[in-house]
Amino acid sequence: MASTGSGSGSSSAAVQSNSTPSIPVPAGGSGTSSRTFKNAPGSRTDVAWKHGTSVDGGTSKIKCNYCQRIIQGGVYRLKHHLACTQKDVGICKSVPEAVQKEMWDIVCGLQKRLNKKSSIDDEDEVVQGGEKRSRDEDKESSKNIFKKRGASTQPTINNIFKQSLREGACEKIASFFYNNAIPFNVARSVEFQEMFEMVARHGIGFKPPSYHEIREKYLKKQYMETMQSIEKHKVFWKDMGCSIMTDGWTDKRRRTLINFLVNSPKGSVFLKSIDASHISKTAEKIFHMIDEVVEEVGEENVVQVVTDNAANYKAAGALLMEKRKRLYWTPCAAHCIDLMLEDFEKKLPVHHETIAKGKKITTFIYSRTSLISMLQFHTKGRDLVRPGKTRFATSYLTLGCLNDNKGPLIRMFTSEQWTSSKFAKTKDGKYIAYVVMDREFWRNVVTCLKSAYPLIKVLRLVDSDEKPAMGFIYDEMIQAKDKIQKAFNGVERSYQPLCDIIDARWDNQLMRPLHAAGYFLNPQIQYRLGFRAEPEVKNGLYQCLERLVVSAEERRKIDDQMDDFKLQLGRFNSELAQGGIYTKSPTQWWESYGFEHPEVQRFAIRILSLTCSSSGCERNWSTFEMVHSKRRNRLKQQNMNDVVFVMTNSKLV
Repeated sequence: MASTGSGSGSSSAAVQSNSTPSIPVPAGGSGTSSRTFKNAPGSRTDVAWKHGTSVDGGTSKIKCNYCQRIIQGGVYRLKHHLACTQKDVGICKSVPEAVQKEMWDIVCGLQKRLNKKSSIDDEDEVVQGGEKRSRDEDKESSKNIFKKRGASTQPTINNIFKQSLREGACEKIASFFYNNAIPFNVARSVEFQEMFEMVARHGIGFKPPSYHEIREKYLKKQYMETMQSIEKHKVFWKDMGCSIMTDGWTDKRRRTLINFLVNSPKGSVFLKSIDASHISKTAEKIFHMIDEVVEEVGEENVVQVVTDNAANYKAAGALLMEKRKRLYWTPCAAHCIDLMLEDFEKKLPVHHETIAKGKKITTFIYSRTSLISMLQFHTKGRDLVRPGKTRFATSYLTLGCLNDNKGPLIRMFTSEQWTSSKFAKTKDGKYIAYVVMDREFWRNVVTCLKSAYPLIKVLRLVDSDEKPAMGFIYDEMIQAKDKIQKAFNGVERSYQPLCDIIDARWDNQLMRPLHAAGYFLNPQIQYRLGFRAEPEVKNGLYQCLERLVVSAEERRKIDDQMDDFKLQLGRFNSELAQGGIYTKSPTQWWESYGFEHPEVQRFAIRILSLTCSSSGCERNWSTFEMVHSKRRNRLKQQNMNDVVFVMTNSKLV
């Protein structure tokens, strides 16, 4: 509504819109002029209104357009809400970065002007005293610009009371950790923080879950929620294929447990564990257990089943392939390479004697506390790797560590501290000192390492979860033999016994058509200068094609499209495809550049995304050890299964 007046005031008012509110303002006695509210309905020109909507038509309640939160206090608080200053209002978690920066600049400018105005008297006093402050000292950091000035820092009675309550609560929580032997890093877990947030939200009177609720009710609920979460993995298995991994384990109650996991590029999902303590481990029984898991996952999704190399598992794999015509049984590559290293130790006298001496050195030192202290003094705190029970590679890693610490070990066994110790006068002590000082021993250590390290490199590849190894293992085994040959300067009598051991295991146990197909379909190998596919590779490739692809028409298309891949025609010859050969994994490369050849693209991805070992089952044992400890050794099989399922898969999803 416009106000009326005489003279210039009247003409000024006439310009105003009839719908725009205005207030009369004295105009030097000659009449009245109008001033429009900046945030009045119909004339909301404040920049913050672009990001909020009035709830009731007024200006005090505004709904944020991003998080839909209703802000009390008008556009002033809306700006702080969008700027995430935490000044008298909560932050917006959905605000775009550009909007947040814009609002931050606005509220910072306003706050700086306000702070400058409130401190002008203080500045005058400083200038009069001849101690003018520098601009840097006067400049406030954006971090604490919104802190209230002059606010009392004296704690209130309520704050003191809450602090006392928190101290008492923290003491109880800490006691719970100490008395139940809970690792301290549990306090860093997200679940630990979320647990107390929910308890605090409940408030006084919260009743914690009972023993039965944790053991039954909530375990089942968590199991079902986790099961629903891995449904997206099952969709992935259908598109990309998957591997079923299985391996055995004996718990503290001497129960034999067989773990089943499903592996894909999306990760390894723990499926279940079967108590096989009362089952005879015949090939027939193992076959039936594996066959049930294949049926559960879906035969059309499974490309291979990976187990260890034991005779009963090998026979079970043959029965499985006889029944299931569209999948492969594959031996665990990590286990096969372990067996190669074991054969080195058993069949080559130099390896057998040198490893035995290395074991005696580490055992002698680590069975005597004072010698451990002496060792760490000379090695500057470094320990020697001691041989383990599960992987023969640890024997060679121990030799490598001994070789790395050759100098400190020699200094240790020639030091006055050693010669004056009681151990130096014993028979064992004299023998160990003799071995450490023996030059022939150290030459043999180097010989063993030159033989084993190329294989240990392949072991690390197949034992890793970083990338699927199916496209690399065939080539890596060829390179390992070449490296061994070069390490011995091409002297046949030195390297040939090693290569014969490798070939015996590779040809009779490890090598499968999938390895050859992965080798052929890997662009990093196919496009390598001088690449030539041997008959063994081509046979493996076409065996996979015939077994894994049901439709004869699709097999023909794949065969035709494979020619374009070999000759680098179409998209395979693009600049991006050439540049991506070594910057992308083989699977990613096919996903990116194989779309013009969809049949061979799908075939290649299903092979190149496969794992080569069942090591994921072994890593799952550590979870079982945590769940089935000495204090929980009467945990029921089903409960233990469910807890491990939740622990393993909740982290994955």
